[in-house]
Amino acid sequence: MPRFKHAEEARRAPRVKLAGTILALVQLENGRQIRARLHQLSFTGGLLHLEAPLDEGIKAEVMFHVGGSTIRSKAAMLFPMWATQGCLQPFEFTGLSEEDRQKLETDLQKLLGSQVVVSQPAEQTSSAAAGSQE
Repeated sequence: MPRFKHAEEARRAPRVKLAGTILALVQLENGRQIRARLHQLSFTGGLLHLEAPLDEGIKAEVMFHVGGSTIRSKAAMLFPMWATQGCLQPFEFTGLSEEDRQKLETDLQKLLGSQVVVSQPAEQTSSAAAGSQE
């Protein structure tokens, strides 16, 4: 059976929610540097928390340190979303070397393994509470 490209693209890379715990530096093509916080990260891209949005399609270099790796890669900015304070700016890596991608994937797998689910769906929480009262 033939494999369709859109089916492969539909699978998303695992994402790690960082909630701004990792600082990042975005360097624009004109040399301007912008500080950001990583909100989410995968080995295909991520989500930056910025004070002001960047235009969709802008090329930049994104630098940050995660786990045991320092990542410095070209990236393309995607359509920004406004947040309560500043904006969330998605980006995709466009120049991540295979070696850096593998390091990042390893570090992200470690982070995914250490993340604990804090909240459960309401049904499970209420049925668990009911079960413990019996």
